[in-house]
Amino acid sequence: MMTSDPLNPAHESSAMTPRALSLQTLQLILLLAVALSFYLNIYAVPLFDLDEGAFSEATREMFVRGDFISTFLDGQPRYDKPILIYWLQAACVFVFGVNEFAFRLPSALAATLWVLAVFAFVRRVRDERSGLLAAIITATAFEVSVMAKAATADSLLNLLIACALFCIYLYWKERERRWVLLAFTFIGLGFLTKGPVAVLVPLAVSFLFFTFKKEFKLWLKMVFNPTGIVIFLAIAMPWYVVQYLKEGDAFIQGFFFKHNIDRFSNSMEQHGGGIFYYLPILLVAVLPYTTVFIKTLLNAKQLMRDELSLFALIWLVFVVGFFSLSGTKLPHYVLYGLSGMFVVMALSLDKLAEGKLMSKMWLFMPQTVLFVLLLLLPEIIDGLLPGVKDVYIQEMLAEYESHFSLTYRLFFVTAIMFSIWCMGERRFLAGDKLLMSGVVSAFSLSAFLLPVLAGLHQGPVKEAALLAKTYGDDVTVVRWHLNMPSFSVYRQRVTETRRPQRGEVVLTKSKYLPQLEPYEVLYRKGGVVMARLTDLPKVLKKEATNKAPER
Repeated sequence: MMTSDPLNPAHESSAMTPRALSLQTLQLILLLAVALSFYLNIYAVPLFDLDEGAFSEATREMFVRGDFISTFLDGQPRYDKPILIYWLQAACVFVFGVNEFAFRLPSALAATLWVLAVFAFVRRVRDERSGLLAAIITATAFEVSVMAKAATADSLLNLLIACALFCIYLYWKERERRWVLLAFTFIGLGFLTKGPVAVLVPLAVSFLFFTFKKEFKLWLKMVFNPTGIVIFLAIAMPWYVVQYLKEGDAFIQGFFFKHNIDRFSNSMEQHGGGIFYYLPILLVAVLPYTTVFIKTLLNAKQLMRDELSLFALIWLVFVVGFFSLSGTKLPHYVLYGLSGMFVVMALSLDKLAEGKLMSKMWLFMPQTVLFVLLLLLPEIIDGLLPGVKDVYIQEMLAEYESHFSLTYRLFFVTAIMFSIWCMGERRFLAGDKLLMSGVVSAFSLSAFLLPVLAGLHQGPVKEAALLAKTYGDDVTVVRWHLNMPSFSVYRQRVTETRRPQRGEVVLTKSKYLPQLEPYEVLYRKGGVVMARLTDLPKVLKKEATNKAPER
């Protein structure tokens, strides 16, 4: 009987060969990734303004008004987005009440389905292991984790765009009519979620891909499929027609022109940027897989020989290129083009991740740098604070120390040690260790970073709103120079935005308070102040009455 010789070089080489995690282990990692990335703390972190507050308040006012067709924000028509996300949020509010969990649950569920769609697609076109890798990357990528917990329309839109393009690729590959009909279904739902962008991205990406493959006639056959068009119109058009009949030209001007055409041609709400705005955004969005992302793009010429990789690259390039030309730029726009890249990164992960020690160090360097920065975040804030000129931001950051616990520090020290361990450990595939590092990164975002940011920026607004809620309807409360609709959500009342009058209570930034004297401060924290404007002294009233008008 042969026995292994520990001194035999061949035996040593075999023993040092990294082993891949089993499919069962990858499935458990995927479940853990989804739970930590999408659902951890979605009930505990205050709503972020402006977007989360606006969507949530518009949904809350649907119940107040008894109107589930048109959306209003603080009593004024809101034409920003179509209705589907509001209906889903309203269903959750009906079941769970007015709280963060209810408003965010549709996004978390949409992100979960998005991950499952990525897995199912890759398993169909490749194999189960590749599908699990792609799904875990999708679930733990930095920006996906952020948007999956956001009470906005973007997580749902990403699900629908990804499903539509997956179906289009499967139609090209298998030539089965059902994929076309499913694609029209998802595009119709996307049009009901965020409008024209849900049509533009699948239409443009498929046109470029089919044209590149010299199958333009097949593209025309797909696009002008009569049954598909009927499905799209049946899903998307009824609400638009009813909304137009109800609101008239104001809806057309507000939604199609202001929030689509004008948003592309001009910078809205100071969300602008240069032509290279999305390059650094992409590197952050795919954390902790930034090195794999860069290596994949550098290998683009070779990847273009593979149809799936070509499809994904066209998908990414169109989305980044289109929104780079847009006047309004927001970080989450890149997500519309990343689903395909997550797939390609997964297919290349094992090959790209293995290599020399220096290559493995670079593989884990992005998340190591991230963990170091988060560990030192209190010191970074302390160092930057003296140079901050804005009084509101100064006061908001002044109490930063109370948001950083010993547990926070210990976690990131442990996370850094884990990343360093991953660089040198040789028993497991580097790509598999990177996926585990992704789970750690997602946990750090959900359990530590978002609560800190929300506590600093949104905590005072929520506390002030809960105090204002106790006043009932006997006191008029308004906002002034502070566009935070989450205040209305937590107060559970419509709050006007205007200059306050004497006797009213105002929520504003503390730096504007001197303009409202005399006043009585009811709440003040983090640059946010709620005050009651008191009557002018009798002497001042008399002087104001006797003052001669200027000529």
